[in-house]
Amino acid sequence: MSLNEVVPEKTNVLSTERLFRDVPQGLQNYMAIVYLIIWYISSGATLFSNKYILSSFHGDVFSLGMNQLLLSILSSFIQMQIMNKISTQIHKNSPNIKNIFQDMLYIGAFRCITVILGLLALKYIVVSFVATIKASSPLFTVIISRIITGEKTGYWTNFSMIPITIGLALCSSFESSFNILGFLCALGTIFFECLQNVYSKLLISGERYRYTAVELQFWASLVASVFQLPILCYNVDILSAISSTSSILFLLYIFNGVAYHIQSFAAYAVMAYISPITHSVANTVKRALLIWLSVLIFKNQVTFLSGLGTLTVIFGVILYNEARDIEKKIGISNNSVNDTSPIVTRRGV
Repeated sequence: MSLNEVVPEKTNVLSTERLFRDVPQGLQNYMAIVYLIIWYISSGATLFSNKYILSSFHGDVFSLGMNQLLLSILSSFIQMQIMNKISTQIHKNSPNIKNIFQDMLYIGAFRCITVILGLLALKYIVVSFVATIKASSPLFTVIISRIITGEKTGYWTNFSMIPITIGLALCSSFESSFNILGFLCALGTIFFECLQNVYSKLLISGERYRYTAVELQFWASLVASVFQLPILCYNVDILSAISSTSSILFLLYIFNGVAYHIQSFAAYAVMAYISPITHSVANTVKRALLIWLSVLIFKNQVTFLSGLGTLTVIFGVILYNEARDIEKKIGISNNSVNDTSPIVTRRGV
C-alpha cells in the first residue's frame, strides 16, 4: 500500500496503528485536544523547573540540557518498546539507520541549539520576559514555512500574527529585566525552534516514511545528544558535577527530564494534526498562559497593560481561526494549510 493511500473507513478492529496514524487533522479531533492539554501542562512543569534549578540550585545549563536529552532518549525507548508489544506493525517498516540519521541530522542539531539557548535565556532573564520574546515565533514560522514547505497564507492570517505578538508583549510589559545575552539567546531559540518544527512536520507527514511522535522524539534527542556531548565535556567537569549533585537536585533533574520528554512528545503528537503555523499559534497561546502563571508564582504586580495584552492575544487567535476558515472557502490556502483533511496515512508495505 502506498503512502498516499488512506486506510479504508470500514474496519472491525481499532488497531494501535490506526490510533496513531489514521486520524483526521485539526484541533476538532478530541485526541488533538488531549495532547494539547498535556503539552501545556508539561511545558509549564519544564519551564518552571528549569528556572528553579538554574536559580535556586545554581544548576549548570549544559548539564541540565544533557539531562533532558538523555531522559528523553530513555523514556522514548521504553515507550517504543511498549508500543511494539501492543502492535508489531507500528515499527514494522522502519528505515535503516543511515536514512534515519540523514533525516534527523538537521532536527538533532536544531534541538541541541534550542535546548542550550533556551536554558541560557532563562539563566539571564526572567520567565515572563523569555516567553514574551518567544511570542514572535508565529512570524518566524510563517516565513520559514513559506520558504521550506511552500505553505501559503492570506493577508488576514498574516495580519493576525500582529495582535498575537503585540498582546504577548503587553502581557509582560511590567517586566523591567533586560540582559542582552539572554535576549539574543531567546531570539536564537525562536529561530531554531521554528526550523525544528517545520522540519519535524515534514518528517511526520513525509512521503518516504512517516515517523510517529515517539520515533521523532527518540531519534531527535539521540542525535541532539551526540552534538551536545562534546560541548558538555568542554564546559563541565562531569565527574565533579555528578559527585556534587545532591539527592534533591537529582530528583529535580529526573522530574525535569521526564516533563521535558512529555512536553516534546506531546508537541510532536499535536503537530500530526495541524499545520506548522497553527502549531506556532497554539504555542504562542501556551506562552501567554505561562506568562500569567509566572506572574502568579513569582508574585509580580499585574498591570492594566497585562490584562489588555491577554485580550489582544485572544483577539489575535480568533482572527487567525476566522482567517483560516475564509482562506479555505475562497481557495487561497493550499493543501498543506488545510486543517480538515487527513494527513496521517498508513505506511507503504
